[in-house]
Amino acid sequence: MKTIAYAARDAHSDLAPFEFDYRALRANDVAFEVLYCGVCHSDLHMARNDWGGTIYPVVPGHEIVGRVIETGPDVTRHKVGDIVAVGCMVDSCQHCDQCDHGEEQYCRNGRTDSYNSPDRIDGELTRGGYAKYLVSREEFVLKMPEGLDVAKAAPLLCAGITTYSPLRTWGVKQGSRVGVVGLGGLGHMAVKIAAAMGAHVTMISRTPDKEQDAAELGAHAFLLSSDADAMAKAADGFDLIIDTVPVDHDINPYMPLLDIDGTLVLVGQIGPVGQPTTLPLVFGRRRIAGSLIGGIKETQDMLDFCAQHDVLPDVEMIRMDQINEAFDRLDRSDVRYRFVIDMASLEAPAA
Repeated sequence: MKTIAYAARDAHSDLAPFEFDYRALRANDVAFEVLYCGVCHSDLHMARNDWGGTIYPVVPGHEIVGRVIETGPDVTRHKVGDIVAVGCMVDSCQHCDQCDHGEEQYCRNGRTDSYNSPDRIDGELTRGGYAKYLVSREEFVLKMPEGLDVAKAAPLLCAGITTYSPLRTWGVKQGSRVGVVGLGGLGHMAVKIAAAMGAHVTMISRTPDKEQDAAELGAHAFLLSSDADAMAKAADGFDLIIDTVPVDHDINPYMPLLDIDGTLVLVGQIGPVGQPTTLPLVFGRRRIAGSLIGGIKETQDMLDFCAQHDVLPDVEMIRMDQINEAFDRLDRSDVRYRFVIDMASLEAPAA
């Protein structure tokens, strides 16, 4: 079956309308109409081949909310009409130790990403949520809980789980002292989710203009990292710091902020982060770690948690034909804090 989408045909051209065939349903497949799709910074990186490995044409989009239109005969978890969600991955081997533990994102045999990945069975390239219709195996299709505004919820499928997972992994609870570095798509979700978990949340920023925004998002305190005296007074004051900065940057100023056994978790930058010094690590038993999205069960838990606590991203709704302008603005960090495409604006019918 053919569907209309928007695709990048090379690293330098604008995204433009594109048709592709989505596969005929397998026994455990769910077909759905895409209702909303978030726009992630990694979509921009992939479209421009910033990380290498992009296979063109590429249809981005891995923060997807849709409505089920058909199911394979073996599907038991979803039915026609259900509102569902698909995140950053659509398959994994399902039998390695990591898949058995619900950590499909670390599948020993390689997860299948929502786009730009070869399908595990037929080898065809996966296409993402900038499309009218998609198909995914049922185990990777999530239930949208009641109470979540589906028009705003799409970014939870990446920005939400990317920050929820380390907060859960490092045991954030009532009274935990959490710092968040960077107030963008990831950072604003880290603030909201950590606050909903009962943590004392501090926004850490180089510039004072983020203080009011941070407070409105739920941060309890603000730390200006360019203020040496304030940074010195904040030493040993955090159990966990979530670093969401998506570019190369110096992490050394943040390490003394951690208490003994504290951890700085990198979730933004993929690549170099300058030259860390081991002094605060060794003398304070502090740690630098990384974290990648979350498994399917944890992602469902995140959606349920956000519904229970009324946690949603702050979004700006756009039409599909505004995607190139949105990419340009995303490149300039000109969005508060996530774009979401209303896929009803992609009106061309599937053939």
